[in-house]
Amino acid sequence: MLKGPILAAWLVYFLCHVYPVKSKVICGESEMTVWFEKYPGLQEDDLRLNDPTNTACKVLTNSDFVFAVVPLSGCGTQIEENGDILTFRNEITNNKHDAVITRKCQLELKFECKYPKHGKVKHSYSGHRENITVSEKDLGTFTYQFEFYPNKNFKTPKNSKLYPLKCDYKQRVYMQIEVTSSVEDTELFVESCRAAPYDNPNYEPSYSIIDNGCNLDPTVEIHSPAHQKQFRFSMEAFKFIDSDDQVYISCSVMICRLGSPNTRCSQGCIKSRSRRDDQQHHHTKREAVTQSSRHFISQGPLRLVGSAESTGSPVINLNLNLVFIAGGLLAAVGMISAVVIYKAKISKVTYQPFES
Repeated sequence: MLKGPILAAWLVYFLCHVYPVKSKVICGESEMTVWFEKYPGLQEDDLRLNDPTNTACKVLTNSDFVFAVVPLSGCGTQIEENGDILTFRNEITNNKHDAVITRKCQLELKFECKYPKHGKVKHSYSGHRENITVSEKDLGTFTYQFEFYPNKNFKTPKNSKLYPLKCDYKQRVYMQIEVTSSVEDTELFVESCRAAPYDNPNYEPSYSIIDNGCNLDPTVEIHSPAHQKQFRFSMEAFKFIDSDDQVYISCSVMICRLGSPNTRCSQGCIKSRSRRDDQQHHHTKREAVTQSSRHFISQGPLRLVGSAESTGSPVINLNLNLVFIAGGLLAAVGMISAVVIYKAKISKVTYQPFES
């Protein structure tokens, strides 16, 4: 248990019917523990956390209770940093992954823990997001890794202890997403990437960097990967207006069998696509089992420490100052010259009396 002050342990749940359900959240130094009593009609097999595809993120049950131990840095835990407070959020639901509709009683059990930054959680929590391991039928087990790199060589990722990563405005940021798979002849596809001030996939405002496999940000540059299971790209750093100087990057990724036609990976950039076409493609991929589901992976935060003026404006400001100084000197010289000329003209004036 955390010995320092815990600012809040919050939990709320929504059900189709009202039941007297007992529940509790315990905030630890590196995890949140949540449990609640079983209620009539609960489908235990459908219970999941924010990241249901990660095999390490399990919702467990016994004869009386449903419970989960949720790490602060994984299982889809969303993080917000506001002033001196760190807030960690997750939820337990009973909707199947990728389900579009449901005809059963819906459970949404949302919980969060808030910590002061100066508490022990600051030492046990790392802003660096861990790898995500996924298991799918006929595609085996595969792990996604999302890292920032110091330059375009992509040799050594930045140390996780340095997070949040500091950068200046318009500094080029290099990123690599890689998947390791137990199945040979697979390839990685990054369908979309977006930025947000917090590590929350539904947070607004957000900024689209890549969408439907197409580059949207004008500064995005795609770099050559070492193999088919890598995706390398870079862009210029930025911040959100009227928000904290932190930016999280999140991407929707998937893997496909290499060389299989009509997969999302083989289609690449799609300028426009209707929801109906997307749903038809979804059913096709399930029947053919040539590609995985879409998975969510994020990394960050990036912390903007410079200012827009620090990149090139000092020279402009200096030049403007020189112009004003030079202008002032010229004006002063002009005034002095005018006084000298005026005095010279006065010295040549002769006075004559009027005739009476």
